[in-house]
Amino acid sequence: IGANTLLLPDKTFARSEPSPNRLQLLHEFVSQGGGLLMIGGYLTFQGIAGKANYHGTAVERVLPVQLFPGDDRSEQPQGVRPVVEDAEHPVASGLDNWPAFLGYNRSTLAPGGHLVASIAGDPFIAVRTHGSGRSAIFSSDCGPHWGPPAFLEWDGYARLWRNLVSWLADK
Repeated sequence: IGANTLLLPDKTFARSEPSPNRLQLLHEFVSQGGGLLMIGGYLTFQGIAGKANYHGTAVERVLPVQLFPGDDRSEQPQGVRPVVEDAEHPVASGLDNWPAFLGYNRSTLAPGGHLVASIAGDPFIAVRTHGSGRSAIFSSDCGPHWGPPAFLEWDGYARLWRNLVSWLADK
């Protein structure tokens, strides 16, 4: 979902009534011990034509990456495979023989971010502690379009998500 989905609930968008800034609430949630995972797609990170609009927000300040100001999609119709940069990190545990992906959202590693896997030098999986909490990014889709059937059928699929959620929950 794009930032506007969180920033503009019906009472604000349709009735011009004030409401809490839910991006700031997410920032506070992570700072106080929560976990946040941003998964790639056309309306996350910055997305198509920059319409996801998370650059410069309170959510970006807790992420392990810095977002580009505009369209950050990297379409890879030929397929690209992630490179594990830190095989010892708990998020990478037991994961090998990665399938190819058809695209991802580009970003750069933020200060304090830790690179777990990359594609073409761009963060593919990155993690970070912020305050008492943790955040992570997975810069491609968790399913189709950029995550093709081979990803969904990959024997590491369930383990990847368990690893990410376990790390975010500090388990």
